[in-house]
Amino acid sequence: MKEKTKKPFGERLLNKYRLVILNEATYEERFSYKLSGLNVFFLASLTALIIVVTTLCLIAFTSIKEYIPGYDSTELRSKAINNIEVLDSLTFVIEKNQEYINSIGSVITGEITKGEIQEEGERLRLESASLEFQTKKEDSLLRSIVEKEDRFNALKSATQKVDFVLFSPISGEVTSRFDYSIKHFGTDIAAPLKSPVKSIANGSVVFAEWTLQTGFVLVIEHSFGLISVYKHNESALVSQGDLVESGQVIALSGNTGEITTGPHLHFELWREGNPVNPEEYVVFE
Repeated sequence: MKEKTKKPFGERLLNKYRLVILNEATYEERFSYKLSGLNVFFLASLTALIIVVTTLCLIAFTSIKEYIPGYDSTELRSKAINNIEVLDSLTFVIEKNQEYINSIGSVITGEITKGEIQEEGERLRLESASLEFQTKKEDSLLRSIVEKEDRFNALKSATQKVDFVLFSPISGEVTSRFDYSIKHFGTDIAAPLKSPVKSIANGSVVFAEWTLQTGFVLVIEHSFGLISVYKHNESALVSQGDLVESGQVIALSGNTGEITTGPHLHFELWREGNPVNPEEYVVFE
C-alpha cells in the first residue's frame, strides 16, 4: 500500500474546492461557488483589512475616541483647564468664607483665633527693623501723627462718603471699658432690665441665638467691615437674616448667661475681624 505524500503548501493553496448549497428536501442545488485555499486567504485578509480601516476611521473622525482610556483632545484639555480654574476660584471663595465664619465665631466667643493683633504688630515691627534705612526727624514726626489718627480713618472715611453715624446701642452708665490685655473686647453699659437695645447702624443680622455664657447674643454686620455684638439680652426682637436700620430696637437688655454680674449690655465692635474700642466710635449716653 502506497503511503500518501503531502503536497507542498503552495500547491495546496491552489487546490480547487466547490462550495455547494442544496435544498435538504429535494437535494436541488441552490448555489455553488468554486474556491481555492488562496481565495480563502485573500478573502479573510481583505475582510480583516476592511475591519481595521473602518475602526481607525471611526476613532479618528467620530466622538468614539473620547471613550478610549488615555486619549485627550484639544476640547477636552480646554474643558479640563477651565474646570481647574473654576475649582481654584471656588476653593478661594470657600477659604474666604471659612475665614469670615471663624471671625464671626471669635466675635461670639470673645476670642481671636488667627493672627492676634499683638503677634501681627510684632511681625510688622521685625519686618520694618530688617530694612536698613535712615529717616529724617520730619518723617518720624509725620509718621507719629498718622499713627495717632489712623484709628479714626475708618469712621472718617465713612462719614465723608455716606454721612455715616453710629447710634448709641443703649442708654446707661459705662461700668466696664474695653481692655485688650484681659481680653475684655467690649464695653459694659448698666441699664434696667428690658431696656431697648438699638442697632448702631444699618446692617444684616448674622447671628441671633441663645448661648450658655452670654445669654441672648445678636451679631449684626454693617458696611466698611464693621460688626457689632450685643450680649446678655433678655430677649431678641429680630432673627438671623433680618435687615435692620440705624436706631431700630433689636432686643431687650437683660442679665442672662453664666458670666453676667448684673443687668447690663455687653457691647462689642469689630472691624475686619479685630476688636476695636467701642468708645472711639460711639458716644454712650
